[in-house]
Amino acid sequence: MNMGVVSTGDDVRLAPLRAGADFPLVIEARSDLDAVAWAQAHRDWIEQLVVKHGGILFRGFALATPLDFEAFAQSIEPELFGSYGDLPKLEGGQRIYHSTPYPEQQMILYHNEGSHLDRWPRKQWFYCSVPARKGGATPIVDCREVLRRLPAALVDTFERKQLLYVRTFTHRLDVSWQEFFKTDHKPQVEERLRQARIDWRWLESGELQTRTRCPAVIRHPLSGERVFFNQIQLHHASCLPADVREDLLDMVGLERLPRHVYFGDGSAIDDEMVALIGRAYEDCAVRFAWQRGDVIMLDNMLAAHARDPYEGPRKIIVAMGAMFERSTLDGASA
Repeated sequence: MNMGVVSTGDDVRLAPLRAGADFPLVIEARSDLDAVAWAQAHRDWIEQLVVKHGGILFRGFALATPLDFEAFAQSIEPELFGSYGDLPKLEGGQRIYHSTPYPEQQMILYHNEGSHLDRWPRKQWFYCSVPARKGGATPIVDCREVLRRLPAALVDTFERKQLLYVRTFTHRLDVSWQEFFKTDHKPQVEERLRQARIDWRWLESGELQTRTRCPAVIRHPLSGERVFFNQIQLHHASCLPADVREDLLDMVGLERLPRHVYFGDGSAIDDEMVALIGRAYEDCAVRFAWQRGDVIMLDNMLAAHARDPYEGPRKIIVAMGAMFERSTLDGASA
C-alpha cells in the first residue's frame, strides 16, 4: 500500500517519509498529548503498523529527556531488555543504552541487531537527544527489499549454507569475555554457550573464541515474509577500513580477528559477494535528518540500521524489547 497523508483525529497524523514508499511510516503528534499514555493506549495498533511497515518515525511527541524516551518505549513494550552486553548502559536509565561507541569519522555498516547471537530484540528504538552538527544519520533499510534486489543464486547460496560467525575476545582489540558475560567464572560462561548452542574454545592466551551458526535469510515470525537477516557487514573482514584490516591481519591473523564470518560450512564468503550486498543495502537505504526528540522504532527482524559519520556532539539513545530466541527459528527460517 502506498500511503499519502492520513489524519487520525486531533492527536496524530500518519504519512510516509518518502512519497509513494511504505518504509518507514511517520507518526507525527498534532497536539500537546501525553506521549506515554497515548502510546500505551495504542500499543496493539503500533505493533500492527511496525510489522506492516518495518519502521515508524515518531516525531513531535515532546520527549524532552532520555528518561521520557524510556517511559515512551516501555509503554509500547513493557518488557524492555536490560542486560545487553554489546552496548553501554545509560547512566540514570534502567533499560536504555548509549549507541555503539565507534570513531565519529567512520560509518557503522548495516546490521540487524543481535542477529549473530542466540537471542535478539524484535523491537528496537533510537531516540535523538542531541543531533550531530553535521552528518550522523541513522540509515535504515527494509530487509525484505534487500532480499528482492539480491541475485537469486546468491540468496540460494546463503539459504543453503547459512552463516558461521566467529568472535575472538582478543586482548586489547575487543571487550574481554569477562566484561561481556559479566563473570570471570569459565564454567558459567561455558554453560551459557552450551544452552545457546554456540561452539567455543579457550585459546592458549586465555582468550575465548566462539563459533555461532545462524541463518542469513529468515521468515518473519508474524508476517511470514522472507527477510535478509544477518550481520555480514559488521563481521566480514573485507568491510573493515583497509589500513585497519591490514594491521589486524598482521597482528593476529585471520583466525584470531575479533570478528569474522564464513558460510556455515566454514568456507569463505568472497569479498565480491560482500561488496554486492553492500551495494544492495545502499540502494535500499533511507536517510533522514535527526530532530531533537525524534524516535525511530524498527522491527529488527524486518529492518537493518547503520550510522553515518558525523561532526560535533551527537547523542542517540537505544532501547530494545520483545526478545526472540534463535532456537524458535527452526520452524520459521526460510
